[in-house]
Amino acid sequence: MQQAMSMVALLGFRLQALPSALSRPFSCAQDVLRRTPLYDFHLAQGGKMVAFAGWSLPVQYRDSHVDSHLHTRQHCSLFDVSHMLQTKIYGCDRVKLMESLVVGDIAELRPNQGTLSLFTSEAGGILDDLIVTSTSEGYLYVVSNAGCWDKDLALMQDKVKEFQNRGNDVGLEVVDNALLALQGPTAAQVLQACVADDLRKLPFMTSAVMKVFGVSGCRVTRCGYTGEDGVEISVPAEEAVHLATALLKNPEVKLAGLAARDSLRLEAGLCLYGNDIDEHTTPVEGSLGWTLGKRRRAAMDFPGAKIIVPQLKGEVQRRRVGLMCEGAPMRAHSPILSTEGTVIGTVTSGCPSPCLKKNVAMGYVPSKYSRPGTQLLVEVRRKPQMAVVSKMPFVPTKYYTLK
Repeated sequence: MQQAMSMVALLGFRLQALPSALSRPFSCAQDVLRRTPLYDFHLAQGGKMVAFAGWSLPVQYRDSHVDSHLHTRQHCSLFDVSHMLQTKIYGCDRVKLMESLVVGDIAELRPNQGTLSLFTSEAGGILDDLIVTSTSEGYLYVVSNAGCWDKDLALMQDKVKEFQNRGNDVGLEVVDNALLALQGPTAAQVLQACVADDLRKLPFMTSAVMKVFGVSGCRVTRCGYTGEDGVEISVPAEEAVHLATALLKNPEVKLAGLAARDSLRLEAGLCLYGNDIDEHTTPVEGSLGWTLGKRRRAAMDFPGAKIIVPQLKGEVQRRRVGLMCEGAPMRAHSPILSTEGTVIGTVTSGCPSPCLKKNVAMGYVPSKYSRPGTQLLVEVRRKPQMAVVSKMPFVPTKYYTLK
């Protein structure tokens, strides 16, 4: 986020700013920011609008950031994520095209199954993280980050042109739909009341097109960015306000903004592109080696494979780790030190955890310091304080899987 925020009281200690990703100053004026189809709706609901990745989005509503965070963990919240780039890749060679850009095994996906994957460079760096779904309608549905919109779209369009020039059957279409995320333990119960499809048959990372509150053509995907059960609903832009209004009639549902979304994803151990991973981070360094498909590892046929694959079996100089501490909260760019006082790494994201009542963070340290339980120091306000390397997620995830 690109604006500093005021202090928030929380359970005996103070959130001295919102999560680290939400504490950078504005980089552009509000009048040049893009708006989602729900912009006026957000204002009417008391949304506090801020600049994020070139968009004007609500950081919170009338409820505090912490109240929204906890409501999501205990009930469910509605997030506007329409700023994300949604695309369709179609044609007989769509899988071949996508696998020329990402590390995942897209060919193995079953109809309407999705996977988290990574665009990588020939240097092995992560260009973006994205979700790719192989739909039963004969196209790949791709959702990637708003902050990488121009870069991702150019990457895919250039590859499409390259494939077309070689005679391959492939095309790309930007999806103009709004995207709403309903997240929390009661999300499926809320949504089930307004769809005919049986959501018990829609496990984590699967997708289906269905009618929602009478709106046809909605793509409902069982996924999210909070660690909770939930869905993302791609809905025609002109029906977004109708759908949001209908969902909010259920008392279980409240609106939530970017502040809660960031602290929820950090508790869940999920990366924010540009903070925790970037073009200078390999998947192995970022603790995302699991996104590499087994077949893709063996074939070494994705961008950067010659650099990335050997890292899976060898040592890397640094790794992304979780950190926990008490006292003042750790923030992005805080130095990480060994117990002897030598700077060994940097915090990339950090905030007080509303659920744990402790401070949580992610950062990069040399591999020899990456074992959970390792004692370290983090410099906060020019003072070193004790921190411990911790397993992620910090708060257990609750994704819905078929048993």
